[in-house]
Amino acid sequence: MIRVLIADDHAIVREGLKKILALTQDINVTAEVANGAEIIKRLRGAADVDLLLLDFVMPGVSGVDLIGRIKACCADLPILVFSMHNESQIAFRAIKAGAAGFISKDSEPEILLKAIRKVAGGGRYIDPALAEQLAYEAAFPEQRAPHALLSDRELEVFRMLVAGKRVNEIADQLAISNKTVSTHKQHLMEKMRASSTAELVRYAVQNSLFR
Repeated sequence: MIRVLIADDHAIVREGLKKILALTQDINVTAEVANGAEIIKRLRGAADVDLLLLDFVMPGVSGVDLIGRIKACCADLPILVFSMHNESQIAFRAIKAGAAGFISKDSEPEILLKAIRKVAGGGRYIDPALAEQLAYEAAFPEQRAPHALLSDRELEVFRMLVAGKRVNEIADQLAISNKTVSTHKQHLMEKMRASSTAELVRYAVQNSLFR
């Protein structure tokens, strides 16, 4: 039996996942949490979780930062990222941070179940469409999109700016200073060749980022 911990801040998503997994004979949901802090608290000393099904973006610490903290706490726990961000660079960064798999929330239930079984068994799984895009970008690095040049932290600041958060709000959520956030913002805007936050938002919309 594969024992799964679901981490997603939307109750309706958690309920939908539980209904899908309840139809199987070999997968059981042992617990569910709604943010990063709850994940760490639930996993400490736990021996009843074989796989973490993780939403990439949740309140508080999330994304690659959260994956890093989870791996520091539970190095051997397989993480399958289940995200609305159907974008190759997000998938690449999640895998690089320590996740064993990445699928989109647009995926069919069969893909979800296949990914859970593969990752729980020690393998890796990436949404086929994203895997194809990653392979193309690896073969033709000169054609990578501008946001592929951003560091993980710059991409996180980019996402939060697009979500409408102010510098001080980003600083509080990431536990860094306002000055550091402003520096990241300056660097990412230079790399993106953007002169305003509005241009960043337009780029994100045009490239289907952070949906």
